[in-house]
Amino acid sequence: MAKRKIINTKLEILQCSMELFLEKGYTASYVTTIAQKLGISTGNLTFYFPTKEHLLAELVRELCVFQWQIMEKVTTDGKSSLLAYLLELATIASVCDENPVAKDFYISAYTHSLPLKIIRESDTQKTKTVFSEYCKGWSETDFIIAENIVSGIEYSMLVTEDTEEVSLEKRIKSSLDVIMKIYDVPENIRKSLLQSVLSMDYRGIGRNILNEFCIYVDEKNKAQLEKIAK
Repeated sequence: MAKRKIINTKLEILQCSMELFLEKGYTASYVTTIAQKLGISTGNLTFYFPTKEHLLAELVRELCVFQWQIMEKVTTDGKSSLLAYLLELATIASVCDENPVAKDFYISAYTHSLPLKIIRESDTQKTKTVFSEYCKGWSETDFIIAENIVSGIEYSMLVTEDTEEVSLEKRIKSSLDVIMKIYDVPENIRKSLLQSVLSMDYRGIGRNILNEFCIYVDEKNKAQLEKIAK
């Protein structure tokens, strides 16, 4: 196989991987396929990412930043951090409900140790800010313990199949309510925030989030290439 030189290998690998994961699903995608699409050797790819799980972990790291940026833009109520946090979880649940390939990606992220660690670390830092006014006196350890519990609730919300008895809206409402209880959010505020989230177009946001993420990685890659060219 003829090999081509690619200037910004790491980002190109991430971009190609995400496109393949969205086309085939994470589970059905292979490192060898990614290498072939890029025209590089498997050894070159594994120099940057030793396993497919390492690739998933790095994509999850980028996605955590991207999703949060999107949610903060969408929520413009003046107290967006907490609403953005809840909307992000609702959005992920909705995309998993509608898109089996996306569901495979997110479920894989929650069931592999490397990406799960990144999710927990990212969300721990986020919740320290988002819930600070309700968790006065909490230590770093308290937030870490809470996130370990919350990540399990998030996984259950994503993996549960949609039925008449357990609809997506019911799953979102009950899961978000329990999460807010863990962080000592008062009942009246929980109810108000849940109404706000459920009134938003979380399904519409979810339908586009991963495709927009691919565009984001592509633009980041191009920006890096332009920087190198200078």
